Amino acid sequence: MLTPISDVMSGLASRYISLLIVCLTLALQLKSQEKFRIMFYNVENMYDTKDNPKTNDDDLTPNGQLHWNNARYWKKLNNISKVVSSVGSGLPPALVGMCEVENSSVLFDLTKKATLRKDKYEYIITDSKDSRGSNVALLYQRDQIKIVSTKTYRPIIEPDYYKTTRDILHVTGKIVNGDLLDIFVCHFPSRNEGIKKTRTYRIRCAELIKQKTDSLMRIRKQAAIIIMGDFNDYPQDVSLKDALKAKSLKTPTQSKSLYNLFYHKAETKDGGSYKYRGKWNYLDQFIVSGYLLTQNSKTSIKGNEAHVYSAEYLLHDDSKKYGEKKPFRTYLGFKYLGGYSDHLPIYTDLLIKN
Repeated sequence: MLTPISDVMSGLASRYISLLIVCLTLALQLKSQEKFRIMFYNVENMYDTKDNPKTNDDDLTPNGQLHWNNARYWKKLNNISKVVSSVGSGLPPALVGMCEVENSSVLFDLTKKATLRKDKYEYIITDSKDSRGSNVALLYQRDQIKIVSTKTYRPIIEPDYYKTTRDILHVTGKIVNGDLLDIFVCHFPSRNEGIKKTRTYRIRCAELIKQKTDSLMRIRKQAAIIIMGDFNDYPQDVSLKDALKAKSLKTPTQSKSLYNLFYHKAETKDGGSYKYRGKWNYLDQFIVSGYLLTQNSKTSIKGNEAHVYSAEYLLHDDSKKYGEKKPFRTYLGFKYLGGYSDHLPIYTDLLIKN
């Protein structure tokens, strides 16, 4: 008996629709794998308005020299919310490292009350002994990463044992393909007392991270490590190049080595995240393990690239002496500008394969 033509056509249509659904599903899976964005942002003194008697935060209070009040505080939080959402380009970044955050209360306001609340971030923050009460933090999307463990490391800065700095945050999380990500968020000691005098402080911090990453690489065959932060040093400086041993992408990739995604750009003076005396450079950086630079890995850095987010609204006219643009910051000295930060955010994308 011959099958009616209508039944044949119906069967073909059914198979076509099934095939189309499979293709669309695969396309959607591929798209989601490509959209795991990681950003880091020095948010320039994201402090509450209350005086903490244990820290030197007096300027950032209503009666302090900066006249930091509720209106300015909420403008700051909504400004930072705008930046995070913008860097996400329509989808919230999966991970957002931050530094110069005062406490968990500020992050609660940022993620639960400010305009960023729509993106439903959770957060982790250190409790450092920094004299100004400054901390590092990580915002994360729970549907993109499952947090496995959280640790903080307190650098011992020799020979000045009395000297305090920000703790280093180490978060381990599992992503959708089962890989573990080890994320370090840092804010190395500043250069305010002079580059030479403070160099040793940053070297000590780098040596501590190197010790921790070496341990991870011994334990894990495929260590997926991402170190992000404001290092207050440039990629070619001793702390990062020699103590942390973060190499340029121009060198051969080895899975057990660390690589600075901005090293080659700093060499060619190609832009930057921070402008000092008219010159751009990279204080904010991503440093990753070689495993993430191997394109046949289950998890890798897309295109082995990292970027500075430099939207026009984040920039402001520089002085007549230097010209062009610079980051549009919240304060210039004691003058309130109402901008975003004295740094630009950086970001990179992960490719995640099943």
